[in-house]
Amino acid sequence: MEMKRIKQILSSTADVDVTYNGTSVWIDEFNESDHTAVVHLRGPLEERTIVPISELNEEFEN
Repeated sequence: MEMKRIKQILSSTADVDVTYNGTSVWIDEFNESDHTAVVHLRGPLEERTIVPISELNEEFEN
C-alpha cells in the first residue's frame, strides 16, 4: 500500500477494509520515514504491531 493511501484512510470517516497477512486490521498510525504502520486486529484484541506498509492491502468488495 502507498503512504498516500494510508493518509487518506486515516483521515476518512469511511470503514476501509485493510488486511495484513490476510487478517483484517485497523491502522492506528504510521511512520513515514520508516515506511511502517502501527496496526491492531479488528475486534476485541488491542495488541498493536508495527508492520511494513508494503505488506498492507486494501480489500475491495466484489
